[in-house]
Amino acid sequence: MKALYPLFADLTGRAVLVVGGGPVAERKARALLNCGAAVRVGAPRLTRTLRAWAAEGRLAHLTGPFQEDWLESAWLAVAATGDRALNARVKAAADARRILANVVDDPALSSFQVPAIVDRAPLTIAVSSGGTAPVLARRLRERMEALFDPALGSLARLAGDHRPAIRRAYPDPGARRRFYDWLYDGPVLAHLRAGDTGRAHGALLARLDGAAAEPPPERRLVWIDACPDDPGSLTLNALRALNEADVLVHDARVNETVLSLARRDAERRMLDTDGREDAETLAAKVLALWGGDRNGVALVSRPARAGAGSSRHGG
Repeated sequence: MKALYPLFADLTGRAVLVVGGGPVAERKARALLNCGAAVRVGAPRLTRTLRAWAAEGRLAHLTGPFQEDWLESAWLAVAATGDRALNARVKAAADARRILANVVDDPALSSFQVPAIVDRAPLTIAVSSGGTAPVLARRLRERMEALFDPALGSLARLAGDHRPAIRRAYPDPGARRRFYDWLYDGPVLAHLRAGDTGRAHGALLARLDGAAAEPPPERRLVWIDACPDDPGSLTLNALRALNEADVLVHDARVNETVLSLARRDAERRMLDTDGREDAETLAAKVLALWGGDRNGVALVSRPARAGAGSSRHGG
């Protein structure tokens, strides 16, 4: 199975060709128009809605059978004809011009996939199975629709509007991250859920005004025992600690699958241990490597931990 690289593309004002004029092509064109793309639909006949959009000037209608020059200056192409041979022609012509093409319901022929989307604009959550299990991806999207609060879009817009002020009030990245934790978990979201944008805005500004008077945060080290190659062995509290840590102290047995659960910008520090130290010696090594200046996590594999006893350390 091919590994796909996920990305979000800015198509504002950029030409995208949709080949096909039926309901599937209409659905694809609608999504592209919502993203601000300059949509061209090429087909002998169009649905009523596509005809209306063409008449309103919302998209361009290229009439007649597919012509390769329809792809000129296009950024992306979508083949939605229902005719696999024709779709393959569209894909081949796109490949020749180094244009990414999606062939609807044909992942083997496509050079990009369109994921299932949860829209909380400007927040977008995308789920893709790489074309192998689209029904599963849709089911996951349905679950996430219920999971993600509708107010999250308003919260994301509010955070974006005040981003420069937030950076000025919290120049330290760790302090800024803690502010965002407060923003996403605290009264601002509660006010937005209640539809009270004014109070949400006021609560955010009050927090920013008081930023200089906030006491320095307590630095702590969280010790996590882990199976070296099993992310499923980590508790929810352990995952939260990994997400909050600035420094990650770990031994060589903990593999990348587990380490990748930490923040990408967390500094990794390798612990030199053979697993035979007593608990006190191992703890001293961890504390020295941590340094105490930032929040940290000590991720120690169970084989190494077994030789050290079961004591825990925090700071």
